[in-house]
Amino acid sequence: MSKVDSELLARAVDAIMSYAAGEATTNADGTTCQGKRRNFQETIDLQIGLKNYDPSKDKRFAGTFKLPTVPRPNMKGCMLGSAVDCEKAVAAGIDAMTVEDLKKLNKNKKLVKKLAGKYDFFLASAALIKMIPRLLGPGLNRAGKFPTVVAANEDIARKVADIQSTVKFQLKKVLCLNVAVGHVAQTKDEVIMNISLACNFLASLLKKQWQNIGVLYVKSTMGPRQQIFF
Repeated sequence: MSKVDSELLARAVDAIMSYAAGEATTNADGTTCQGKRRNFQETIDLQIGLKNYDPSKDKRFAGTFKLPTVPRPNMKGCMLGSAVDCEKAVAAGIDAMTVEDLKKLNKNKKLVKKLAGKYDFFLASAALIKMIPRLLGPGLNRAGKFPTVVAANEDIARKVADIQSTVKFQLKKVLCLNVAVGHVAQTKDEVIMNISLACNFLASLLKKQWQNIGVLYVKSTMGPRQQIFF
């Protein structure tokens, strides 16, 4: 069960939406500020501060969760696959590279690194996935962007939407985490639902659940952060 106060969360989301729309808004802490409309779609992030956790001793958790509505529709992906899968990918609106395109990179570390930096994620045909290390070396894996397998009968557009909807919580060396949970073009209810479910899932990963969460904030890309749990 969520420990985030529903009224506080609703006020925080209202403040985020108002600020992104360029309106004067009252923040969750009672302060006021003048918003500014940006010429790009702002993402809404959940910022987490953990407590009573020692990354050097405690088991580091990792988990992924699919949100009900896509928080990052502008994530850019690339299909690495057969000619047929590449055609499907282009039809679905994402870039594609065939085996011949990958061979042209000749395992050049700089070119592979540039490729990894160009996209947020990669897909690969099931028949091609085992060839990726041989064609590109370890570059994509080191960048944390090793391709997701697409089976022959899978819908590529749906696969892309699944990736764009999935958030990952992973404890590394610090007790602060940040995940995208929405964007300012969504409805208030969609954002609240995504935030609530993300918080509950995070708590389920922790050894003492909500007792390990010190503070939670939500904020848009350019807006002030709003505290929703302390």
